[in-house]
Amino acid sequence: MTFPEKIWTAGLVIIGDEILSGRTQDKNIAQIASWLQVQGIRLAEVRVVPDVESRIVEAVNALRAANDYLFTTGGIGPTHDDITVDAVAAALGVPVVIHPEARALLEGYYATRGGLNEGRLRMARVPEGAELIPNRMSGAPGIRRGNLFLMAGVPHITAGMLDALTGQLEGGAPLLTETIGCWVAESEIAQLLREVETAHETCQIGSYPFFREGRVGANFVVRSTSAEDLRRCCDSLTDGLATSGYEFTPGGI
Repeated sequence: MTFPEKIWTAGLVIIGDEILSGRTQDKNIAQIASWLQVQGIRLAEVRVVPDVESRIVEAVNALRAANDYLFTTGGIGPTHDDITVDAVAAALGVPVVIHPEARALLEGYYATRGGLNEGRLRMARVPEGAELIPNRMSGAPGIRRGNLFLMAGVPHITAGMLDALTGQLEGGAPLLTETIGCWVAESEIAQLLREVETAHETCQIGSYPFFREGRVGANFVVRSTSAEDLRRCCDSLTDGLATSGYEFTPGGI
């Protein structure tokens, strides 16, 4: 008997009133999703919550129960409204403590930047039992506790933390993708897309319509963890498009 390969998933909680107000545009969803795919992990759900402890606790508990991993971004800075550490500790049922290594890192970083004051020391606070995620950008580390990862809200700092985690997480085969573009209304070939996807169980086809140059078109993104299955699915799709009289563009339009 053969068993299907385990699909590893992650949840993501985006924390911050500034995201919900529209003042700040989130860029972390895309970069975390792309990074996870390379690790063989799929981003399964994202929630955006305000700087309210009960809402963060609710989201953290729900998404960590439903996935192999959970990431949060935002709310780990030095100000009074940076409450992610407190909320996650509450969700886990553990106290907040000062991590000695984090404190030492911050003392070194701020030695020539005015010293370590009360606000800056807040960035050394972690849920009890946590490890640190290196941060080469600003000295303040990210936080890891088991399969839960607390990361910065600033995208380029998050990117550095993700780089430090590369290869550290257990996952499945990376998700591979190919894109096929076609000047056609997706509704005209909806049946073809359905038939091709049904015939290739290990593949998924996403359809992304667009309107350019006064014409309607769509890009079809085929995804699979198997390079051979991906190729066969793409061949089947392009054969179907050609048979129906549509020209297609490998790589997308």
